[in-house]
Amino acid sequence: MEDKKVLLSVKDLEVKFRVRGRILTAIRGISLDIYENESIAIVGESGSGKSVFTKTFAGMLETNGFISNGDIIFNDEELSNTVVTLNASGKKELNSIIDKLNYYSGLEFGAETYKKRLELESEKRAKETLSDEKDQEFTEKINELKFKKTEEFNLKQTFDTKKEKDKIKESEHKIKQFEEAIKKIELERENIIKQHKAAVAADTAYLAEYNQKLAALKEQYKKEVAKPVTMEQINRNTVLAKEIYLSVGRFPFRARKQYIKKLLKDFRQALKMGEDISDEEVKIKIFDNVMYCKLLDEAETKLHGKIYINLARVTDPNDWGQTRGKKIATVFQDPMTSLNPIITIGKQITSIIMKHQNCSEIEARARAIEIMKKVGIPNAEKRFDDYPFQYSGGMRQRIVIAIALSCQPKILICDEPTTALDVTIQAQILQLLKDLQKEYNYTIVFITHDLGVVANIADRVAVLYGGQIVELGSVEDVFYDSRHPYTWALLSSLPQLAQRDTELYSITGTPPSLYNKITGDAFAPRNPYCLKIDTIEEPPMFKVSDTHYAKTWLLDPRAPKIEKPEIIRDIHEKFLKIYDITEVSENV
Repeated sequence: MEDKKVLLSVKDLEVKFRVRGRILTAIRGISLDIYENESIAIVGESGSGKSVFTKTFAGMLETNGFISNGDIIFNDEELSNTVVTLNASGKKELNSIIDKLNYYSGLEFGAETYKKRLELESEKRAKETLSDEKDQEFTEKINELKFKKTEEFNLKQTFDTKKEKDKIKESEHKIKQFEEAIKKIELERENIIKQHKAAVAADTAYLAEYNQKLAALKEQYKKEVAKPVTMEQINRNTVLAKEIYLSVGRFPFRARKQYIKKLLKDFRQALKMGEDISDEEVKIKIFDNVMYCKLLDEAETKLHGKIYINLARVTDPNDWGQTRGKKIATVFQDPMTSLNPIITIGKQITSIIMKHQNCSEIEARARAIEIMKKVGIPNAEKRFDDYPFQYSGGMRQRIVIAIALSCQPKILICDEPTTALDVTIQAQILQLLKDLQKEYNYTIVFITHDLGVVANIADRVAVLYGGQIVELGSVEDVFYDSRHPYTWALLSSLPQLAQRDTELYSITGTPPSLYNKITGDAFAPRNPYCLKIDTIEEPPMFKVSDTHYAKTWLLDPRAPKIEKPEIIRDIHEKFLKIYDITEVSENV
């Protein structure tokens, strides 16, 4: 993969959901590079995080979900290329940004003193209130009780008001107990804070010393920030102002003004803290939701730059409109939930084409019929005006693929697109996706729990468990040289490997609760090869080869030697025998 371009780079991604007053962590620190024109399968049980992971870079997270950490860098040259014209009002606005940055730059000289002042004030606040650890402890107790109260309230709603009065009374009693416990903890916290404030107020020696130090720091800071800005700062600010203008240039007037105001405020704070705002990483962090645009060149009436596209920070609907569907498309599991039953097939394809490709209805119709033919719809011209119910399940899925490919996206996410189809049609759809990939040069991200499908479509495989990648490698690596016990369990579950008159293998236990913090290896409670350290410390990602990585303590040099299960040993030879591949090869 070294010679391939990284199309999508996911770094330390963490995704959470707000569920009934609690936080569920669905994705826990995933890092993964996805390359141009490759097929990568995301594999795991239901609830492992497969669909949530891909929804983050398609902008399709549910409203209660959010990305709490990490980056998703999309390297698309067409989207990242940005040109902004500079008319008279634009130049005036640009000069205003430069002036403000120059004015704020004096704050850099007093950064160290400012941080000392913050530290001094923070020490006083800690004495007057609670330490962060203690405050967090109280908050967690209260949140836990609130969750239990909500659960009990929801349970009470299920009881029959005529037949289950005793249960309702018992439930009301429990709710009251939870409310009293919450009030008790809140009161305890308030009393501790009052005691701390009173102790500080009574300590006159400490307050006198504090006020003296604070006054000295304020005086020193006043002198330092009065120094004139240097020519180096002015030149830096001129470039930075142009990058600010480039980064917000795609927004309408009112939104642009708001973003500029916010960016200037953030840069002012960064300068106060002594951050190097000429450093690209610092700028990327400050631009955050706006997305940083690096200045490449300029002319009298325009600025040209390259946007650093971070899909984890996209908030503007128009930005998602440029990406979702046009650059990243999705094929879902059930075609009937993807298609509108009261709109014709042709209309559903042409509406997408017209939205993203800025063409007339006649041109869109011609392109739609062409893509219908390419996905294998017979008599495309005649079937253009049919409704979804007039198509078979396999044909409907072909139409969903046609809609997804109508704008020639760079990434095609396939979320278990063959699960609702019979085996024969599954094979046809998989072959169709592979054939069209050669023509359209898109990257396939294939979500599945079926390792048999993986063998047919993927170049690489990422195995997910508990919201983490536990094994990553080529198809050959994962099938024939897997190293993680969870991958062993998934392979052992393949029906093709079962012997006559024997039970199918199943993984014991259930996936971990993602409400709670997971200690050690998430798979440890279900792992028949569990080591003591698996229950204590999370394993690192070990490198098996240049293409193969696994997150298991079994790869540590100090770990005991453990053989993979008997059922998946010599799995290559077993597959050859099952599918009679050797005999076919000889006949050929």
